[in-house]
Amino acid sequence: MDYVTIMQQLKSREYSPLYLVYGTENFLIESIQKTLIENVLSPDEMDVNLSIYDLDEVPVQIVMEDAETLPFFGDKKVIIAKNASFFKAKPESIVEHQIETLEHYLENPSDLSIVLFLAPYEKIDERKKIVKGFKKHGVVVPCEPLKEHDVKKWIDREAKQLNLRLDDQIPELLITENGVNLMSIGNEIRKMGLYAEGDYITLKDAEKVVSRTREASALKMVDLLMNQQVVQAIEWFKDLMKQNEEPIALLALVAYQYRIMLQSKILRAKGYHQSQIAQQLKVHPFVVKMALQRERRFSKESLHRAMDLIAETDATIKRGIMEPVLAFELMIMKLAQTTEEKI
Repeated sequence: MDYVTIMQQLKSREYSPLYLVYGTENFLIESIQKTLIENVLSPDEMDVNLSIYDLDEVPVQIVMEDAETLPFFGDKKVIIAKNASFFKAKPESIVEHQIETLEHYLENPSDLSIVLFLAPYEKIDERKKIVKGFKKHGVVVPCEPLKEHDVKKWIDREAKQLNLRLDDQIPELLITENGVNLMSIGNEIRKMGLYAEGDYITLKDAEKVVSRTREASALKMVDLLMNQQVVQAIEWFKDLMKQNEEPIALLALVAYQYRIMLQSKILRAKGYHQSQIAQQLKVHPFVVKMALQRERRFSKESLHRAMDLIAETDATIKRGIMEPVLAFELMIMKLAQTTEEKI
């Protein structure tokens, strides 16, 4: 089951007695947990019918004993079991879990308890008996980083829930500034709602409110350099300095952008597609998409020269040969020239 489906079911009060939620997208995991609790239990019931266990400290047999007890003055009880590492190939917990108690419970779960196991790990071991049992008798939900088009749909749903209408260009702005970090994007949408005078948010209003991330600032600088807008790039750099950004830290971010462009260019020339490049570089497909849009403005040789120039600037700063701000500004002027070899 995917994230969207389980959220729709929970909001419609359609429940399974057992859930296993795993993955690295913490925002999705927290959203499922929050939605489950709020839809099953009233505020008064949360004190008596909500149990939260950390499986790094408590054995699973204690959790299953709780699941078999009756709710206190309510129709159902909710049990959250965090850090369920025994679903992984190599469990990390030092607690001795009697997994057979969970295996037995899976075959005959209580109708009065809803047990949510949280495994905030990239993968679970599909070969394990307990995982196979959960797939047969429970609901398994992967919470992995969403693709860009899924994030745009998610942004639209979040805005509608807040009774907000967003300019068509705002989702692109949010993704550019935050990548596919749903927690950050959600915070930005709520922030826009607080500052908005009405229910419609214009792109201009959004640009005033949305926080600028360091990664997005480096990408913006690359865009200015790519278009040989040296004056604007230097002004952008000075604005970042006013925000107490360190030149050496910004240098690393700029280097990362050029490195991803070079690596993406080389792999594209070998016939790799966007998803394949992302897998090879171990980055999100959105990062590769942005790199592929920009690398076409450079030759491979010019990207190599840009990397050499950034490395020289890094050495100049670290050795104290030149004042950091001046060294960075000189680098900006030289980097702008690397786009002269367009292909």
